[in-house]
Amino acid sequence: MAPWWGKDSHKGSSVVVKMENPNWSMVELEAPSEDDFLVDNSPTSSQEKGRSKNARQLTWLLLLKVHRAAGFLTSIGSTLLSFGSAVRHRVASGRTDDNDNETDENKTVRTGFYNFIRVFLGLSLLLLGFEIAAYFKGWHFGAPHLQLQYILTFPLGVKDLFDWLYAGWVLIRVDYLSPPLQFLANVCIFLFLVQSLDRLILCLGCFWIRLKRIKPIPKREAVADLENEEHTFFPMVLIQIPMCNEREVYKQSLAAVCSLDWPMSKILIQVLDDSDDPVTQLLIKEEVHYWQQNGAHIVYRHRVIRDGYKAGNLKSAMSCSYVKDYEYVAIFDADFQPASDFLKRTIPHFKNNEELGLVQARWSFVNKDENLLTRLQNINLSFHFEVEQQVNGVFINFFGFNGTAGVWRIKALEESGGWLERTTVEDMDIAVRAHLQGWKFIFLNDVECPCELPESYEAYRKQQHRWHSGPMQLFRLCLPDIIHAKISVWKKFNMIFLFFLLRKLVLPFYSFTLFCIILPMTMFIPEAELPAWVVCYIPAIMSFLNVLPAPRSFPFIVPYLLFENTMSVTKFNAMISGLFQLGSAYEWIVTKKSGRSSEGDLVALVEKESKLQRTGSEPNLDEISVDLQQEPMTRKTKHNRIYTKELALAFLLLTASARSLLSAQGIHFYFLLFQGISFLLVGLDLIGEQV
Repeated sequence: MAPWWGKDSHKGSSVVVKMENPNWSMVELEAPSEDDFLVDNSPTSSQEKGRSKNARQLTWLLLLKVHRAAGFLTSIGSTLLSFGSAVRHRVASGRTDDNDNETDENKTVRTGFYNFIRVFLGLSLLLLGFEIAAYFKGWHFGAPHLQLQYILTFPLGVKDLFDWLYAGWVLIRVDYLSPPLQFLANVCIFLFLVQSLDRLILCLGCFWIRLKRIKPIPKREAVADLENEEHTFFPMVLIQIPMCNEREVYKQSLAAVCSLDWPMSKILIQVLDDSDDPVTQLLIKEEVHYWQQNGAHIVYRHRVIRDGYKAGNLKSAMSCSYVKDYEYVAIFDADFQPASDFLKRTIPHFKNNEELGLVQARWSFVNKDENLLTRLQNINLSFHFEVEQQVNGVFINFFGFNGTAGVWRIKALEESGGWLERTTVEDMDIAVRAHLQGWKFIFLNDVECPCELPESYEAYRKQQHRWHSGPMQLFRLCLPDIIHAKISVWKKFNMIFLFFLLRKLVLPFYSFTLFCIILPMTMFIPEAELPAWVVCYIPAIMSFLNVLPAPRSFPFIVPYLLFENTMSVTKFNAMISGLFQLGSAYEWIVTKKSGRSSEGDLVALVEKESKLQRTGSEPNLDEISVDLQQEPMTRKTKHNRIYTKELALAFLLLTASARSLLSAQGIHFYFLLFQGISFLLVGLDLIGEQV
């Protein structure tokens, strides 16, 4: 017998309630009443029921909308409260970037740059007050010159003193200030257009590579030899892992390298430890000992005197007598975790290609979604690898070595002079010298090596300072060698004007000068103008092109544009330091790591713990326990800081945005406002890791 509800089932529209904020109570929805199930075939009854049902559904829908809006307002309120609390804590702590441990010379350089910005800010505030007073006196900024002749010929009186002063100020602007400012603006606009054209050409090259599916392919016989069980092509490979006080990441790096799919008799792993922390040294020694017991061909090296930083470390390791038995050297920084087939996908490119000196793999990032800072870094580096490195590798066989996740032919290193400690970018140095010797490079965009991005603004700022001061040091040193090198004129042009000047010098110069200095000045000297397409349209197009290699990052295109202009302060300061060999150009600070692992790394660690058992005595366990007890007293506590230069520029840009309101410059106002807010957030260290 069929159930009684099977004959005339009640059909109606269901309502789904989705709770987005647990702090708000759910509106209780009543179940259908018995009247809803009564059968009434009259047209009037069905129409009334339909209207009643629609009214109830509309009420429920409105309640849901109100609930969602209330939840959104609550989340905004809590965000603003946490933001205000962080700002108060930051200001109360009083820790600034000037508190870092640095030499007196470096502090003098940075203080001078900060004082320049501070004086500029003071003048801007003074001029803003002057302009506001003039506005209320009837000076309209569209055409102030219309009143000049009348004001200057009018007899000087007490009540006309301000008009006379302002008229004189306008004449000074027109005759003396606006011409050089407009000339400097035009120069920066020209450099901006050239650099934008270069970026557009790189993007077209990347599009062509994708369209034609161009990628480096090793010789078939090399791949066949690797697949042969007799191991006919397994050359001797040296693997170097330079590290310095990187306790958070050494385990996962060693685990990944020791798991490489390569015959143990054909590989040697050098752990090059420059740590000055005794606890870290002992922990790394213990991990190396553990892998030695489990069959890995791995050795530990420690330098007491850290001359030359990373370059000195690599140079010292290459001086070992057994290095002559190896043909290739693969380099991985301490936070890099190569896949097990890394060597099988890179080494075959060298076979029967005697001109090839370097095979560079792409980086991927295990913490790219950790915070806003890592998301913005991911956009930058995705463009660097997929566009810049890939295009240069395909079309001219030259690019800057990234310092890690690459395999060198040892012969190429030796013929190029080996590692030198003369700059803080030893990777770019050896790449330039190898290119001048005629060696070719290959970039593999489809071979990725996971690593970490710096999660704090302090770590990222120091990394960017080193990355932008080192190339200028190198340019000064290498320019004579490039001019006299026996390479084609095109290669010399590419290396001098594109590789060094346009991409390493011009970019930070015009970014800082145009958007942080000239644009605010044009608000107070309106006779010099910056077109709207310079301020808005072309930067937006360039940001769009930069985001293309990381399509999931399109929602962050506006923060990316603003953040890149904010970072121009650090990059410009670093570029000047390297170009004129100032003290801060020689700083080398290891980028802080957090030790995050990808899913593959976690699985590998679980398998390692389940399959491999630690046997034998642990070396120096007594020393480790003693040092660990003393460590909490000696280790530095991480703090967020206030960055004075960024804060000064924030107030400068906000002042200029207030001035732009008086002349009704819409695009300029919004750009200056949001750029000033961006500087403010970065200056208060609210963009990265919060500790």
